[in-house]
Amino acid sequence: MLIVGLGNPGDRYKNTRHNVGFMAVDAISDALNIPVSSIKFKGLYGEGRAFGKKVRLLKPTTYMNESGQSVRACMDYFKIAPEDVLVLVDDIDIAFGTIRLRKSGSAGTHNGLKSIIYQVQSDQFPRLKIAVGKKNPHMDLADFVLSTFSGDEEKIMDETIEKAKDATLLFIKEGLDAAMNTYNGK
Repeated sequence: MLIVGLGNPGDRYKNTRHNVGFMAVDAISDALNIPVSSIKFKGLYGEGRAFGKKVRLLKPTTYMNESGQSVRACMDYFKIAPEDVLVLVDDIDIAFGTIRLRKSGSAGTHNGLKSIIYQVQSDQFPRLKIAVGKKNPHMDLADFVLSTFSGDEEKIMDETIEKAKDATLLFIKEGLDAAMNTYNGK
């Protein structure tokens, strides 16, 4: 099982909306006591056991639009099927403060998902979407997702990351359907 958090490397992007996937993997890493500190597969990587299963955590250190290179390298090395990969990703289309799990689907406007779909030649991998807010219609999408959260938004985002962590732990323990039934629509 592979859990991938999407984001951009470097301090410049550390607390931006586009990096909530990294933030969620960090929370999962802490909860499972699986450090994500090895440099492997063009990313930061860690592995351990949770709920009787082998769990691999990955934060691609390519930029977002090349995330698929890292994901494919790890999947190929361990022969992981797409349905055993959960991608944690920012989303601008769902209500702020919510998460949504999906079994598969298109990338929409998300370049990280586009890269993964292109590299693994499949869109049949689950993803956990983490809402990062709606952009102002006059704002460029790239500027919005690379912006940081306001003080009021930070508290909500901390709670949302916690939900994403809990949903991922349930995914690992009981599978995607259980996580979807528990967390979608809340």
